[in-house]
Amino acid sequence: MRRAVLVIAAVLFGATAVVAQQDLIDQSHASMKANGKALGGTLSPMARGDKPYDQAAVDAALAQLEDSAKKIPSFYPASVKDVKQTSDYTPSPKIWDDKAGFDAAVASFVKAVSEAKGKIKDLDSLKATLPTIGKSCSGCHETFRVKNS
Repeated sequence: MRRAVLVIAAVLFGATAVVAQQDLIDQSHASMKANGKALGGTLSPMARGDKPYDQAAVDAALAQLEDSAKKIPSFYPASVKDVKQTSDYTPSPKIWDDKAGFDAAVASFVKAVSEAKGKIKDLDSLKATLPTIGKSCSGCHETFRVKNS
């Protein structure tokens, strides 16, 4: 009887761990999609002149990026390293193999977004600041993300 309880507990614990890992992966994907919308759907079109400048939309996009930047490290614990993902992109093993590099890339993104929050007040300041955010975002993607084939 005790053995059966232990087996059931182990199975439930394992299932809970898998659910928790998948939840982190889902949160990561949702956060990155929201970042893409903030950058590619709001900030970049304004900077190009495709959308009118809107300070409230800029502030909301920067708030999204800042929230995501703070959460990024928590999305990639070692427990998700070998979890099969079904999206177009997956985390590169370099996240765990080069933890210091990953942490530095995330810190660069956090810094770029934090500094932008106080600087962007009009279209000219958006145009001047956006490349720094974009570079820190894409730089991390180039090194720490893998396109699935």
